[in-house]
Amino acid sequence: MTDAPRRRARGTLASIAAEVGVSRTTVSNAYNRPGQLSPELREHILAVARRQGYPGPDPMARNLRTRRAGAVGVLFTEELSFAFEDTASVDFLAGLAAECGARESSLLVIPASSGAGEAGADLIRGAAVDSMVVYSVADDDPFLDIVARRGLPTVICDQPTDRAGLPFVGIDDRAAIRPAVRRLVELGHRRVGILSVRLSRTQRDGPVHRRDLAEAHHHVQRFRIEGALAELAAGGVDPDAVPIIGRHLNNPAANDSAAAELLDAHPGLTAVVCTTDTQALAVLRAAAARGIRVPEELSVTGFDGIELARAANLTTIVQPNREKGRAAGRALFAGGPRRVILDTRLEPGGTVAPPRPEAAAGR
Repeated sequence: MTDAPRRRARGTLASIAAEVGVSRTTVSNAYNRPGQLSPELREHILAVARRQGYPGPDPMARNLRTRRAGAVGVLFTEELSFAFEDTASVDFLAGLAAECGARESSLLVIPASSGAGEAGADLIRGAAVDSMVVYSVADDDPFLDIVARRGLPTVICDQPTDRAGLPFVGIDDRAAIRPAVRRLVELGHRRVGILSVRLSRTQRDGPVHRRDLAEAHHHVQRFRIEGALAELAAGGVDPDAVPIIGRHLNNPAANDSAAAELLDAHPGLTAVVCTTDTQALAVLRAAAARGIRVPEELSVTGFDGIELARAANLTTIVQPNREKGRAAGRALFAGGPRRVILDTRLEPGGTVAPPRPEAAAGR
């Protein structure tokens, strides 16, 4: 026999109903259908429940009964920390969360990165969600098929752009980047380089060749590069002469090394077009470290319109990341158009100027 005190049993629906003198259904309604009870009765029931140590209905059991999880899953093929470090992703999730909150649904981020393998597949299969948002995924990602097999309402955001039968929310990336490049061409820039993030799930850092572009499975980056090259070609610049440097990861270390590689390997460049603001900020850091004045000696453009870019007075393409999240939420909850293409705009900033005459002449 032990002298340890017995643990007090927690209250149950039955014990609360017995003390209050109502049915178990009435106690359940105090939590799940409060409008069916008078405020006085509901408060009395909740007070008895608190005194008996009753924590409330088991959410898992309730989900089994109602067959509703009350959550939207976001397939995010990056490390989980990236969702809260990348400003564009944070803005997107904030917009989606606003729509979820307005409909009393929560948000579950499912971090199934490219290297997650079967563990990532299990996360998707086991996620207790009512619907899914696929956020910026390669068109050959095997996790797409796992999402499809769940048969849940699903919206794709950003990429892939050609998944048949699923609603899509995004921007026209090819067209969106062209105003920034057009500005450079109009000012006289002809020696232009490009920085990009990964084009495929397989890690490949360094120069990007035409073959890499043709075989790219990440549509967003491919389309932004293609749009930039098309605008340069329209301005008389040979696309094959444009150096492109890519990195698999879009983090400060990778972006800093990409900027350094581009500037050191091509010292005659007068402008750099970046497919993200974070890369453009890295170019500004690399230029400062090398004593290159922006924009007097080097013009720089970004893409996204994040707060840090605006604070740096970066010339960039502003896309509505928060509205993109809200549009994805509306597509899930309210239906509507099957394809939503949001507008973008050029933010002039202060990082673009005409090239110096001697640089423009190639001297």
